[in-house]
Amino acid sequence: MNKKQKRLKKLLISVVLFFWAVIAIYGFKQTDAGAASSDLQTVTIGYQKGDPFDIAKQRGEFAKKMKSKGYKVVWKEFQDGNSLMQALKAGSINYARTGDTPPVSALSTGTKLTYVAAGSSKAKGSGILIKKNSSISSVADLKGKKVAYTKGTSSQYMLLAALKKAGLSASDVTWVNMDQSSASVAFSKGKVDAWATWDPYTSQAEINQNAKVLISGVGITNNRDYVLAMQSYAKENTEVSKYLIKYLEEDMVWANNNHSELITMMSKSLKVSKAVVKKMVDRRTYGISAMNSTYAKEEQKIADLFYEENLIENKVTIDDYGDYK
Repeated sequence: MNKKQKRLKKLLISVVLFFWAVIAIYGFKQTDAGAASSDLQTVTIGYQKGDPFDIAKQRGEFAKKMKSKGYKVVWKEFQDGNSLMQALKAGSINYARTGDTPPVSALSTGTKLTYVAAGSSKAKGSGILIKKNSSISSVADLKGKKVAYTKGTSSQYMLLAALKKAGLSASDVTWVNMDQSSASVAFSKGKVDAWATWDPYTSQAEINQNAKVLISGVGITNNRDYVLAMQSYAKENTEVSKYLIKYLEEDMVWANNNHSELITMMSKSLKVSKAVVKKMVDRRTYGISAMNSTYAKEEQKIADLFYEENLIENKVTIDDYGDYK
């Protein structure tokens, strides 16, 4: 073997050793990363399209911040609050974001929930819709009319409370229970006279379906977001709840200060026009804070009215289901 061949052989050996070292280091790092990942505690969050958790999910900062504290966030999307309550009870999620009514119904059936946090009012985006050319001009005019709503959601309480405020009883209107997508179709085709709903359905109907708001939730219901967990989980994971509230509130501050980016982001998530999302966003201030006695009193009004109207079988005391005392 001549000198040239020896040099070539040494070069090849060096190259092989170099790549072997790179592969070994990469494998070590991957193993280390896998071990680090397995050390993270998984936190599974149930949400609905367009809610605060959806904003946090789409933005991406929430999961990063939770990971820095040792928690891996897993997102699960649901169509309504009742499904979220069932998933929470079954243990398939750790936290659920719902409107104001599903927790009351769940508590009345014995589900051991804890109210972790509450959102800011969504009253301006909630309401009872009618067509612009409708002869209905007040809630009192709903007597004898068909009104679409979704059982077990904020629309049920809002309609019931609005009727009571107007001096009507629940039996004075024909309640048409259907999911909100079906209600949108029924309203558009004139199969119902009015529709109790919330944003983005409200803004979508105003822009696309010649609808107007007969009354909003202002003065009737704040229709807040609520973050809930099972009592056993909440008791054992107070640190998780603390970080969840902190980082979700940071996302809500971002939402309030970055409407243009928020509208673009949520338009894609909700699959609706930017005009619809803009109308929804412009009449809302986002916020999340720890559950307190003020929010509990609002929930108690719902629980009491539902019990009076025989919509739930058992009386519910909201103060028994929060760690704010």
